[in-house]
Amino acid sequence: MQAVTKQTFLFLLFSVMTFAGFAQGKIAVSTEKSTIEWIGRKVLSQHNGNVKLQSGTISLKNGVLNGGTFVMDMNSITCADIENPDYNQKLVGHLKNEDFFNVAKFPTATVVIKKVFKVTGQPNEYKVTADLTIKGITKSITFPATVKMTGKALTANAKITIDRTLWDIKYGSASFIEGLGDKAIKNEIELNVNLAN
Repeated sequence: MQAVTKQTFLFLLFSVMTFAGFAQGKIAVSTEKSTIEWIGRKVLSQHNGNVKLQSGTISLKNGVLNGGTFVMDMNSITCADIENPDYNQKLVGHLKNEDFFNVAKFPTATVVIKKVFKVTGQPNEYKVTADLTIKGITKSITFPATVKMTGKALTANAKITIDRTLWDIKYGSASFIEGLGDKAIKNEIELNVNLAN
């Protein structure tokens, strides 16, 4: 009986240590399982597409989010809503040039989490403050996020809305160009982020 008790104790100790080891520290995010969707809007229409995650890690301490770093491959920008291949590539090419993200000079964009506030009463909900660097310009952003561990599976979701003009992306903005009317492109870009390990 004593031997069984000892074996049981050792098994439980090993299980707790294994979980604790996984539930803290840096967890690599899968670039294949993760998705980032962008949405840009005009006055009367919108476009959407995707940009690939080049690399990423999420940091946990005792199962609670406490940091993370993510790198987006800006050369991977695609458009999902335009069926005509010529028009599709024309838009993608425009997004990649100097009017927008200038990917030849700035091939990546990064997000580095700086502060995390856990939402009271919501075990998987957080308010996150991070540094976002686009085109070599770094600005602070704040957004809600959901981060959940199910066994060894990690999922993280966030909706991030930014004002593109803060990163010197002013093309088609009514804030800087007069007389655009319904051809104006809204300043806000929405990023729907879904990460998994």
